[in-house]
Amino acid sequence: MTTTSNYIRKVEPPALPQATEEYARTYQDQSNNVLRLFFNRLTSSLNAILSVNGGANIQYPYGAFQSSVDQTAVVNTATAMTFNVTDYSNGVSVVSNSNITVTAAGIYNLQFSGQFENTDNASHDVSVWIRINGTDVVGSNSIVGMSPRYSAGNYFHTIAAWNYFVELQANQYVALWWSTDNTGVSLQTYAVGTSPTRPTTASVIATLSFVSALQGA
Repeated sequence: MTTTSNYIRKVEPPALPQATEEYARTYQDQSNNVLRLFFNRLTSSLNAILSVNGGANIQYPYGAFQSSVDQTAVVNTATAMTFNVTDYSNGVSVVSNSNITVTAAGIYNLQFSGQFENTDNASHDVSVWIRINGTDVVGSNSIVGMSPRYSAGNYFHTIAAWNYFVELQANQYVALWWSTDNTGVSLQTYAVGTSPTRPTTASVIATLSFVSALQGA
């Protein structure tokens, strides 16, 4: 068996026995047996990868995170989206509350959704973009138009959601940033709903999943 719990166990180099000064059949048999076991395990691992369900046996870096708190921003000020809940993590983690950091270099798919709310009685804009290691990514900004509230206590809501492919080196991070022209716009969480019963709403959700190794890596 070379697979356990849907992943392939690593194949370690064989520990060959110490050679004798003169030819000895027992040494040769022992050495051949060690090599036979090694190549059997190596072949089994390769067959598992190349099988129809081979991808199910391979571990890729990934992370899924969300925020269970409301988030606000100072007017016309770049503000990082933050995360306080880790749903899944394998080689990807959140550092300093907002920096989604990887341990392996590669091309990653970043997907996010933000639950925006406008409590003001005028329309406003929200900008959302990404930074890699603190530097804005050219072309990554998007502008979301927020309609006025319907009435006092009945606010306008919208989800901003899209995805990017980003190139990250080992130990680099990507972060989501936003700004708005009015304090009435915020990222909001909502409690469990009724009629029908429905789960809580996170203010921000983000996933980062490995797509491919870098070219020439």
